[in-house]
Amino acid sequence: MNALYDIIGVPFGYLMRLIYSICNNYAVAIILFTVVTRILLLPVNYKTQKGAARMQLLSPKLEKLKKSFANNPQRLQEEQQKLYQQEGVNPMGSCLPAFIQMFLLFGVIDVIYKPVTHILDISKNIIDEACGIAGVDTRNLRCELMTMEHLRDNGDKYVSLGEKFFSKVTEFNEKFTLFGANLGKTPTIHPDSWTKEAIILVTIPFLAGLSQLLVSVYSQIHQKKTNPTMQQAGGGCMSVMMYGLPLLSIWFAFQVPAGIGFYWIWSSIFSFVVTFALNCYFTPERIKVINEKEKEKARIYAEKHPNKKSFMQKMLEQQAALEQQNGGSSSGKANGVSRSEQNKVNRDKLKEARKRMAEKYGDSYEDNDDED
Repeated sequence: MNALYDIIGVPFGYLMRLIYSICNNYAVAIILFTVVTRILLLPVNYKTQKGAARMQLLSPKLEKLKKSFANNPQRLQEEQQKLYQQEGVNPMGSCLPAFIQMFLLFGVIDVIYKPVTHILDISKNIIDEACGIAGVDTRNLRCELMTMEHLRDNGDKYVSLGEKFFSKVTEFNEKFTLFGANLGKTPTIHPDSWTKEAIILVTIPFLAGLSQLLVSVYSQIHQKKTNPTMQQAGGGCMSVMMYGLPLLSIWFAFQVPAGIGFYWIWSSIFSFVVTFALNCYFTPERIKVINEKEKEKARIYAEKHPNKKSFMQKMLEQQAALEQQNGGSSSGKANGVSRSEQNKVNRDKLKEARKRMAEKYGDSYEDNDDED
C-alpha cells in the first residue's frame, strides 16, 4: 500500500510544493491545491453532468421498456442496450469520475503524510536518518509527521543532519498549522485537555461532514426536481447515501491527520460550486440540443464501425451466454421440459439402446418398467 501512495503522491507533491512556495502557508496551500485539482477535473465533471442530464431525457423511454418487458429480463436488457446505442449514452459514465476522485485522494493523503519529502524536498537518506533519531520505523506512513513532532522538543538532536534539515523543518513546523493547530495531528474526541488546538482539530471532521451533507442535500433536491420518477424508485437508497456519506466523512476524518479533513472540507465546497454551476448551464433547452448532436455522432460512429462492439454490448452477450448455459444444465425446467419428463425420455433412450444391443448379439431383452 505504501508503494501505491508513493507512486500517486509524486505528481501531487510537485504541485503542492509549487503552490506552497508561492503562498508560504500550509492551510492556504491546501485551499489553492484544491482549487487547482478541481479545475483539472472540470472536463470530467462536465462530461459526467452532461451524461446525467441526457439520462434524464431517457427516463420515460426506459420506464416504458420496463413495463413492456417486465417478465423478460434478458429482452429488457437487450432493448435498453439498443436504446443506449441509439442515443449515444453510456450508463457507466459516472464510474470514471469516482475512480479519479479516489486516485486524487490517495495522492493528497501521501502529500499530507509526507510534507518533508514533497514540500521541503529533503532526500530519503536524510529523512531515514531523522526517523532513526526519532525512533520511528520508516515503513510507518506517519513517520515524517512523528519525526516533526519529535523535533519540536528535541531539536538539538537534529542539528547535525545535512540539507539544513533542522532549520527547514523548524520553520515549516510553524506554518504547518491552522489558527495554531498542527494539521499533522489526528483529531480525537478524547484529548488530554480541551486546548484551543484540540477544539480546532475536533471541529474539522464535523465541518467535513457538514460540507458533504451540503453536497448530498443539493443533489437530492436537484434529482427530485429534474427526475421525480427515479427519485421515487430509489428513495430509500438515496436517503442512505444522503446521510451515509457525511457520516463516513466524519469517521474518516477522525482516522487521518487534520490536513486531510481540511482538504475534504474545501473539496466538498468546490464540488458543490462546480455542480451548481453545471446544473445551471445544462438547462432543458440546452440539453435537448446537445442530445440531438450526440445522437448524430453516435449514428455516424456506428455507420463507420459496424462491427465494433461496445463494452456494454460485450458484457450483455457474455451474460446471455451464461444464462443460456445455466438454463441448459439447470435441475429444474430446461427448454420447457420438466425434470420428470426429461428422466422419462432418458429411460426410453436407454431401453432402446439395450434392445438394439440384444438384437445385435442374439440375446433376449425383457422390458422392465420398474427399472431406473
